[in-house]
Amino acid sequence: MVRSILRFALAALLSVAALAGCASAPHAAAPAQARAALAPTGTLRVAVYTGSPTSLLRPAPPEEMRGVSVDLGRALAARLGVPASVQVYPRLAEALAAVTRGDADFTVTNATAVRAKLVDFAPPLVDLELGVLVPAGSRVTSVDAVDQAGITVGVSQGSSSERVLGARYRHAKLRSFPTLDAAGAALRAHEIDAYATNKGILFALAEHVPGARVLDGRWGAEHLAPAIPKGREAGLAYLRTFTGEVKRDGELERAVARAGLRGTAAPEQ
Repeated sequence: MVRSILRFALAALLSVAALAGCASAPHAAAPAQARAALAPTGTLRVAVYTGSPTSLLRPAPPEEMRGVSVDLGRALAARLGVPASVQVYPRLAEALAAVTRGDADFTVTNATAVRAKLVDFAPPLVDLELGVLVPAGSRVTSVDAVDQAGITVGVSQGSSSERVLGARYRHAKLRSFPTLDAAGAALRAHEIDAYATNKGILFALAEHVPGARVLDGRWGAEHLAPAIPKGREAGLAYLRTFTGEVKRDGELERAVARAGLRGTAAPEQ
């Protein structure tokens, strides 16, 4: 009886140790073909833009940079066995253009049908609610009340929000901004009545606009996914594997927490 109990206890301990070993085991190195496709220069060039927790919150010394694109780009580079170079652009359109041209190798952005014609996407990592930020005293009190005469809504220049809301709004006027800093200045000066984009950006922007608040509700959702230049199909299979791994092992969750990303939404069916 005692021997049976000891054998059972030993087996249980060995099982726990094996599971722990699996949990802490490093990820397998990426195939050489995937490395050559995803980082053809020998360095993974990660395109980011400032002001968004999905990309890069603020330019800083490399060790202090925070943002989902930054952290996941570095994680991918580590798996590929190459260094990561974070390339900072003033706005999303320029970061996306760099990937489209092949001047950058990786970013994380909203996977729209229009952008899928320019870059290749891995499966989405996380969904974000699209919402509205209003300064103190704004006449806009709800997401559904934005589209009215005399209301000016800020959007990011060249963004999917600019395209979608430009087609949707019949009464409100859109004003596009080249950078999020410029949008924040307009909100503080009450030059616009609201600003519309994903809530991750809105919550971060609100911290720099005294009295501003993100309204409840949403007018849509973004599907954030890794993007790479067209013509690198040899790396897509590994990028899909990478996307699944960072979801399962908590690396995505840690990147989201480190960036302070808020406004995530349940994936749309």
